[in-house]
Amino acid sequence: MKKTLKYLIIIDIIAEKGDRMMKNDLPLTPKFPKLLHGGDYNPDQWLKYPDILEKDIQLMKQANINCVSMGIFSWINLEPEEGVYTFDWLTKIIDNLYANGIYTVLATPSGARPAWMAQKYPEVMRVNQDGVRLKFGGRHNHCYSSPIYREKVRQIDTRLAKQYAGHPGVILWHISNEFSGECYCPLCQEAFREWLKKKYGTLENLNDTWWTNFWSHRYTDWEQIQPPQPTGEQDIHGLSLDWKRFATDRTLDFFKMEKEAVHSANPEIPVTTNLMEFGEGLNYFKFKNDLDVVSWDSYPLWHNSLQSDARTAADTALTHDLMRSLLHRPFLLMESTPSTTNWLDISKLKRPGMHMLSSMQAVALGSNSVQYFQWRKGRGCSEKFHGAVVDHYGGSDTRVFRDVAQVGDRLKKLDENTDLYSTCVSPECALIFDWENRWAVEDARGPRNRGIKYNETVLSFHRSFWDLGIPVDIADMECDFSRYKLVVAPMLYLYRADIQKKLADFVRNGGTLVGTYWSGIVDENDLCFLGGTPGGLMDVFGIRSEEIDALCDGEHNRLMMCGNVPEGMKKEYSISDLCDLIHCSSAKPLAEYGDDFYKGRPALTVNSYGKGRAYYLAARTEDPFNRDLIAALAKQAGVQKSLDTCLPDGVTASRRSGKHDYIFVENFNSVPVKVQLPGTFRDAESGESLSAELTLEGYGVRILTEA
Repeated sequence: MKKTLKYLIIIDIIAEKGDRMMKNDLPLTPKFPKLLHGGDYNPDQWLKYPDILEKDIQLMKQANINCVSMGIFSWINLEPEEGVYTFDWLTKIIDNLYANGIYTVLATPSGARPAWMAQKYPEVMRVNQDGVRLKFGGRHNHCYSSPIYREKVRQIDTRLAKQYAGHPGVILWHISNEFSGECYCPLCQEAFREWLKKKYGTLENLNDTWWTNFWSHRYTDWEQIQPPQPTGEQDIHGLSLDWKRFATDRTLDFFKMEKEAVHSANPEIPVTTNLMEFGEGLNYFKFKNDLDVVSWDSYPLWHNSLQSDARTAADTALTHDLMRSLLHRPFLLMESTPSTTNWLDISKLKRPGMHMLSSMQAVALGSNSVQYFQWRKGRGCSEKFHGAVVDHYGGSDTRVFRDVAQVGDRLKKLDENTDLYSTCVSPECALIFDWENRWAVEDARGPRNRGIKYNETVLSFHRSFWDLGIPVDIADMECDFSRYKLVVAPMLYLYRADIQKKLADFVRNGGTLVGTYWSGIVDENDLCFLGGTPGGLMDVFGIRSEEIDALCDGEHNRLMMCGNVPEGMKKEYSISDLCDLIHCSSAKPLAEYGDDFYKGRPALTVNSYGKGRAYYLAARTEDPFNRDLIAALAKQAGVQKSLDTCLPDGVTASRRSGKHDYIFVENFNSVPVKVQLPGTFRDAESGESLSAELTLEGYGVRILTEA
């Protein structure tokens, strides 16, 4: 009782003062502060098979499962008829799980509504871009504006909360599932207009901000405004940008409604929702103030023919870093596949060792869980061949089951023998990825409509940090940069949230900033800056951009180093896609173009500003240059690597810090490698003393502590 009261007092302080730091000091799941191992469990599909439900408990214990997610798509079994609730089956299963040491992440069922609701209340279904009302079927296709749908969701969420919020086995609320999509129904269109009225106040302000005198598209009545659609307006970029902002706000408002419902009975249980990589439609940074715990669903395609496993690992690491960065605390890996997926073009099996390695990668980068979709394969419908811990055979004597049990055993021992749970990754570097900037730059109509490659550019810089074993946070323009030594800001086409002042202050106070071409072009409303670019950062970078050349696919120029070359840089690098033609004011050239009519003009510059330095990269460079540049600037800025050594190709290192530090050294090659150690270390699991050299098996991972 005293612990519960103390927790509630802390929650009250958070609610009243908005002190997220205090909240972030709490365990992710206070009722069960352990590394979680489990997955999506759908017992409602097996209610007519009691022998299977009984066997599930036995198998979960064999697989070292301590937590399952339930109820995500269970609405029809929770409310088979309107107003008729049948929770007995769920109560029995939660009780039985808890009696066997297995905890529950309980979901609200709003991700897919039952057929009776769509039949009686058609308005709960979305309208697509073409204005067609969707029929019943699928999932994630409900209208967030529908008063009926909101009320039905609120009702069932509230009943679930009253029934289970006090259950000792329920440790986390899982709100809905993979929020996504937009609705174009009359209700959403009217909500959009109200959102615009609140933002702009008058049509005059809206028209001026959207530049609607273009093509005589000026609005004279609020009712004339419709979302961007294939059969309507698609050329007002301010409209398109605001519609995407509205879609995020509408989704977030729906999430907050559900959070309020489940907290109505007991605010002690934290709340999460499972996010999905860098999905285009929703700005996840907008969710951070309302999420108690961040979680996401990870489904990389290992062993594919397009890139190495190391590149796939680096791609996946970018999202792990994003999820940790949202709250600057550990997150949860809510879904992953223990074997394969069924919805990719090619469904590859994980090679021996990859399941352990990919699971530990998540933990290394800040996850306090490894969870799966799904526990048991269903017998029918579209996910019957998706990977699962237990397949249709139903036994524990399978390769996948053994792999999962080994991960569970490892997590259990880490919990027992280390304080890993209470540690997190604490980077000194940040890489800016901003959703609103992404929306704007991809809608800009130039200079490369065949691929502006914003995401790819961010990914390439992130690979540099991954290859070097340097921890990095993912930030948007609303974040605070004062905690970092090095900030990389690629392609900040759109400036918002006072980013000019934030970055100027960062450099003035001693930080190192890397900016690039196609930055500072427009303001937050997608209106071009007058007076020169990059916007308000020309003095910080000491340059002015005059024009930009777009190269054809397969066309390349050369970046030739000159002047005071940073340590470790080569003399020449390949560049492609975009070449910014700049003038130096106070900046000093470090590289110049090697070809074309702008041969000899600056391609990389550095400018001293206050106590820091700002580097401007004028052209799109490739991985080798980005890696060499980040290595040089990180060393210059005094950034610490996770392991102070030169890592072999395909090997990375990640450090989780706290009372003790834990260094994960991961080999994403299928063959053994040797890593030179910069001192004496101890294996955190075996206690073995290690010095000089560490041997990693193919797809191997070791966890070290400093001696």
